Amino acid sequence: MNQEVDILVIVAHPDDAEFGAAGTVAKWIQKGRRAAYVVCTSGEKGTSDPELSPETLAGIREAEQRNAARILGVSRVRFLRLPDQGLEDTPEFRKRIVQAIRAFRPHTVITSDPYRRYIWHRDHRIVGQVTLDAVYPFARDHWAYPDLLEEGLRPHKVRELYFFGAQEANYKSDITATFRMKLDALRCHKSQLSELGIPDLESWLRRRCKEAAKGQPFELAESFHRVEIPL
Repeated sequence: MNQEVDILVIVAHPDDAEFGAAGTVAKWIQKGRRAAYVVCTSGEKGTSDPELSPETLAGIREAEQRNAARILGVSRVRFLRLPDQGLEDTPEFRKRIVQAIRAFRPHTVITSDPYRRYIWHRDHRIVGQVTLDAVYPFARDHWAYPDLLEEGLRPHKVRELYFFGAQEANYKSDITATFRMKLDALRCHKSQLSELGIPDLESWLRRRCKEAAKGQPFELAESFHRVEIPL
């Protein structure tokens, strides 16, 4: 089956993609672009309920993620099932991301900003850094992980990176028309919304997106640090 997509979103946990980029992903899908997710952990430690086992929560969160992706029109969701709160910058993890990039062959990769200071989940920093390194130079270089060539995974050059959660955003994406889809996709993550305790998700999200759009000729936005990849 052809796995090639235009946009590959690589995140640490179920719900990260919806919080960070769902409005933009939905907008691009509506314009005919194809998208897939790589979710590195199943978020099995994301609960304050001592009676809820990690194994049970992993199943819940994966189902929530699939439902959210379906709302947005994301065609594939790949779960790596690495340990929540246990991601490390290792050659093995980088290889898993290189495998995904070479399999999906995206033009655009979206991930979490590895350089955000202060309060930022460590898994987000690690995923951002590993993805950045996987994109450039490992996914594009012929002899990086040469065993992948035996799997038929040829080198691939990603053309642009979008980092969400960036403190130094240089790109504002107009999501005024897809805000409702972002909201509906976020609402799929019921297990995490109950943990966050946000009393009015729509009002909270609208305030955040209005703040992101400040100074722009549109009402609601998601913000990113965008980087073009040299050929």
